[in-house]
Amino acid sequence: MSTFHVTERFVSINGEARRAGELSCFIRLAGCNLACNYCDTRWSCDPNAPCELLSEEALYAWVKDTGVTNITLTGGEPLLAPDVDQLLRRLAEDELLHVEVETNGAVSLEPFIGISERVSFTMDIKCPGSGMSDRMLWENMGLLRSIDTVKCVVSDRGDLDWLREREEKNRCEIPKYQEYIVYISPVYGRIHPQEIVEYMKEYRMNNVRLQLQLHKFIWDPNRKGV
Repeated sequence: MSTFHVTERFVSINGEARRAGELSCFIRLAGCNLACNYCDTRWSCDPNAPCELLSEEALYAWVKDTGVTNITLTGGEPLLAPDVDQLLRRLAEDELLHVEVETNGAVSLEPFIGISERVSFTMDIKCPGSGMSDRMLWENMGLLRSIDTVKCVVSDRGDLDWLREREEKNRCEIPKYQEYIVYISPVYGRIHPQEIVEYMKEYRMNNVRLQLQLHKFIWDPNRKGV
């Protein structure tokens, strides 16, 4: 049985993506292959970060004990964890559970996308303001399903311009792209949400949704475990 480097596990509301506002069991795994300059969980990106070593059975038992049916697997980059497919399969065996995987767009989804319809992916598109846009694996866009989500975190108007051009390109080149829900989320403290709304109005961006990170408005934005 595999063990996983779990830097945090807690119950809170989901702060973003399709299940925002719903309760979720958060499982945060150590390690990441990117270094976004706005990362708010950099401490968990180190593969040697302080952690618990827990098996898929132990994590499943913890989730069931909480009584919460949503699971958010996050990081770092959770898909880098050895044998993480086994963890996803174990959690997805329970028909009462739904697993959302937060992934950075720089790891191939091909080994994971077909595990279960109860496992969905919220995949980042890294804008230039992150410093990591050249690391995106654009082939992932063709693998996503209608149950998955695309999230674009923007730092400034330059990111919005880049994203708008990228959106037009994606809609022309990726047949299923119109099925995806695409969220724009501001980097907290860098760009005001009002500026994003005005930009969306200016360019008639009908196919995207503004989303705020709810947990950063409910609690101190630097607080862990929420």
